[in-house]
Amino acid sequence: MADVVQGMASLLARLMIAVVFASAVVNKVTQFSSTAAYMASEGVPNPKFALFGAIGLLLLGCLSLILGAWTRIGALFLFVFLAAATFYFHDFWRFTDPGQQQLQTIQFMKNLAIGGGLLSLAAFGGGPWSVDGWIAIKREEAESTPKTRTTAKT
Repeated sequence: MADVVQGMASLLARLMIAVVFASAVVNKVTQFSSTAAYMASEGVPNPKFALFGAIGLLLLGCLSLILGAWTRIGALFLFVFLAAATFYFHDFWRFTDPGQQQLQTIQFMKNLAIGGGLLSLAAFGGGPWSVDGWIAIKREEAESTPKTRTTAKT
């Protein structure tokens, strides 16, 4: 029963986090020029290059989480994106307007929570219901299978 709960929980966690970042990919690709302009206005250096990099990190990270393949690496890709986005776009300490400061503080805290989930995936992997889990099972089976020694007859 514990394996089913762990499998279901890890699968749902990966998919729920991936949905957040997948929607970001769609927005960045469909609104590339306006996103690059916004990034420039927020002080992101070389915004078009940075946007291509962000899209790459997001795509690889999302695919990794959805499939549960190289989950730890994919989670770290998304964490790097999230850390940069949080620093550049949710810098609540910069605002003097209380409404904007509150809004950006909420966004900053939300990103901290998502970052915690990503670090958890980076630490523990994709779980049993993932490509990584399947590979681990196959590897254990191969290692536990007694190997028969063959000798060449002369």
